[in-house]
Amino acid sequence: MTKPLACAEQAIERILELSADLQIKRRATAKYSFEFDEYSVAIAAYGKVLEALTALLHKELSSPDLGLLGAMESPLKPQAVI
Repeated sequence: MTKPLACAEQAIERILELSADLQIKRRATAKYSFEFDEYSVAIAAYGKVLEALTALLHKELSSPDLGLLGAMESPLKPQAVI
């Protein structure tokens, strides 16, 4: 496995851990509190980052001759982050 792939997989694992920790904290707070909303926003942001990383990882794995930098050149559709 190449170093960029290993780094991307490590980043995905870490983001999943952080997201899980926030989900646990969110469950311990009142549903309509400020903290609940803040945790929800952060969890959604982690989801967007995971979406981008997995798309890059998938593109890298499906076209190894293109390389990670080549995959980053293709524009992603802009999406609003909630």
